[in-house]
Amino acid sequence: EVELVESGGGLVQPGGSLRLSCAASGITFSRKDMNWVRQAPGKGLEWVSSIKYSGEDTYYTDSVKGRFTISRDNAKNTLYLQMNSLKTEDTAVYYCTVGPRQLAIHGPRGQGTQVTVSS
Repeated sequence: EVELVESGGGLVQPGGSLRLSCAASGITFSRKDMNWVRQAPGKGLEWVSSIKYSGEDTYYTDSVKGRFTISRDNAKNTLYLQMNSLKTEDTAVYYCTVGPRQLAIHGPRGQGTQVTVSS
């Protein structure tokens, strides 16, 4: 059974940075494409970023390009999201999911980690 545990969220001022982590188990992590999705208050799930199983290809939604960086450590079964220049509109619960980018918001996900950007 797949288990995903997100961590690293918190309260940060606009312009600040956070690094999210997602520890995965119950899957052959090195063979799985991975994603980050988020859910802002009162809204549906939104795809944020994806990374191929090899780590060689990455993808971002337009609103985070140049600010967020997705990465992975296949030896540690861990996915990361480095978030810089955070904006208030980045406030959301962030989840990691397993599977192809096209199905990112539908894949198995963990409990999420809250990111709040506020002054």
